[in-house]
Amino acid sequence: MTTPVSRATAVWSLAGLVLLTINLRAAITGISPVLGDLRDVFGLSGAEVGVLTTLPVLCLGAFAGLAPVVARRVGAEVAIAGSLVMITAGIVLRVVQSPVSLYTGTVLAGAGIAMGNVLMPAVIKRAFPSRVGSLTGLAMMLMAASGAVAAGLAVPLDEAGGWRLALAVWAVPSLVAVLVWGPLAVRGRRARRAPDVPVPAPRDEGSLVRSPTAWYVAAFMGLASLMFYVLMSWLPEIMQDAGYAPAAAGMMVSAMMIVGIPLGFVVPVFAARLRDQRPLVVAVAATMVVGTLGLLLAPSAGWTWVLILGIGTGSAFPLAYTLLSLRSPNPSVAAGLSGMAQTGGYLLAAAGPLAVGVLHDATGGWNVPIVLLLVLVVPEVVFGLLAARPGFVRPARPRVRPQELPALEPARSR
Repeated sequence: MTTPVSRATAVWSLAGLVLLTINLRAAITGISPVLGDLRDVFGLSGAEVGVLTTLPVLCLGAFAGLAPVVARRVGAEVAIAGSLVMITAGIVLRVVQSPVSLYTGTVLAGAGIAMGNVLMPAVIKRAFPSRVGSLTGLAMMLMAASGAVAAGLAVPLDEAGGWRLALAVWAVPSLVAVLVWGPLAVRGRRARRAPDVPVPAPRDEGSLVRSPTAWYVAAFMGLASLMFYVLMSWLPEIMQDAGYAPAAAGMMVSAMMIVGIPLGFVVPVFAARLRDQRPLVVAVAATMVVGTLGLLLAPSAGWTWVLILGIGTGSAFPLAYTLLSLRSPNPSVAAGLSGMAQTGGYLLAAAGPLAVGVLHDATGGWNVPIVLLLVLVVPEVVFGLLAARPGFVRPARPRVRPQELPALEPARSR
């Protein structure tokens, strides 16, 4: 049972949820439009820039499993407050003019974002158990909106005060969030109750590792995330090489994410009403093909392709996220599937920006990397169709060895 909270505590928790959500994308999306400045200031190669854009996504996968462990030990509220401190410290550390500080700060902020990302559903479930759907949709919209704002303001802030201002400004909302979550953390510690966080399925539920459908969902989520983070990281550079001004190229990333804001609400609602989500997968794949081909064949019409890609990327991740629930027969399996998909999916997605950066350096242009994105739509749609089939994942129950069987009666002789 969830203990009812006072109206004042509910309002404070809602403010904390909003502030947490808007800090889970800005530190990532705000860096790609100023990559050119960072490359010049720090003397980075294309591969090193690729590493810089890959690190946050890698952290989303690598540190996702740490969040429930920390929350069980110190409480979900304390863990979230700590994650926001990490985000703030990481952002501040990145503005020190040192390559080591730039990369270290990126890892620190990425780790904090990963922990907040995993624990956000626990906050909604605990504080607002009757509004899980609407507040989850609100959270996804706020994440997309904050990411879009950060990308859109990066170049104007850079032009106004330099790359340090463009990066450091996002330490302000994260610091405000720390101040709001401080009292919630104190209250959570005083409550001394087990945090309601998503944890892996118990042993007697069986393992998802041998469930093909679980792997299909994880692969679809990973490829959808990979496409988004590659475009978020490299689209400004692609558009600048196509003749667009830096400010316009940065606004294209913002526009791509703005298009996805309403889709964060619409796609999950529509998907949940369908028994078979495969038509949605086909629609997402079609938009990705059209948008990617457009970038390759007619980059001069860049705004058209960016808006189409915004529809594709803005629909793919909400659809993959919704499949975590639709393919799960019960909450414990949903928790295990979510952990598996987020960890494996983000680790897969982390390879995208780095691979594109290496390919760009090796070929001296963007045609080969864009062709790679086009090719990757094929496995995305294949795994998406397999994941979207009606039915549930079926965890494989652990095999019981003969010596583990209870000796209920004497063994019979042959």
